[in-house]
Amino acid sequence: MTRIFLYALLIMFAATAAFAQPDPEARPFDSSANAQRDLDSALASNDDRDIIVILGANWCHDSRALAGWLTKPRFTEMLRDRYKTVYVDVGSPQTGQGRNLDIAKRFGIKKVKGTPLVMIVSPTGMLMNRRQDANSWRNAASRSEDEIFAYFADFKPAKVRR
Repeated sequence: MTRIFLYALLIMFAATAAFAQPDPEARPFDSSANAQRDLDSALASNDDRDIIVILGANWCHDSRALAGWLTKPRFTEMLRDRYKTVYVDVGSPQTGQGRNLDIAKRFGIKKVKGTPLVMIVSPTGMLMNRRQDANSWRNAASRSEDEIFAYFADFKPAKVRR
């Protein structure tokens, strides 16, 4: 009887773990989108939500992992009232095939060192997270769900700058 109970527990744990994964098929980075227009539209929307600007690419597993987490109900519920999200396709800047890199420069980030790069921007267009934080998401696929959730749920602006 104990063995059956343990097997049932193991199956329940495995099923739960399977559901606690990002969507590996998330591919929100559209190379044909007008990223400047999308960002300007988010800034002009006249609401009080901050904007999560994610510079990434569909070829990048870290970019897709982060985007996948953000589609999960737990995240969408938390993000809905606090943030708008703008996905910006940057191509392959590591190989000289980058695009939309001027968006990072617009917020004082001179170089996209890897993908994804995550900026949190105020409704007035101020970068609110530190440049190091923005560039630190290159390991998004290896971050835990709780770590990613806490970053956005508990986010407090760093020294706000243009």
